Amino acid sequence: MALKKQPSWRVDKRTASERGYTWAWTKARNAYLAEHPLCVFCQAMKPPRVTAANVVDHIIAHQGDQALFWDSDNNWQALCTPHHNGEKAEIEGRHKVKAKFDADGRVVW
Repeated sequence: MALKKQPSWRVDKRTASERGYTWAWTKARNAYLAEHPLCVFCQAMKPPRVTAANVVDHIIAHQGDQALFWDSDNNWQALCTPHHNGEKAEIEGRHKVKAKFDADGRVVW
């Protein structure tokens, strides 16, 4: 399933609090990470990797939908920062394309 490219939060001029990341979110996030301390992407690797999660990711971008935002049973997952900012960002289409290089170190367009 291809996900629609999400605009960067940097374009959204609202504050984090205005986007829903309040003290209530911080408490809920901390409780979720206490119950789900490992990165689910790392655990899915072959062989599994044991890495502490430090990000609660919304599986489906909530885009302001409070039901999706607070759906911890179905829409939250614990991730490590590299997976949240790397693989998950690529899946959502919000990852900058990195240059690719050939065997001689030249950029491949």
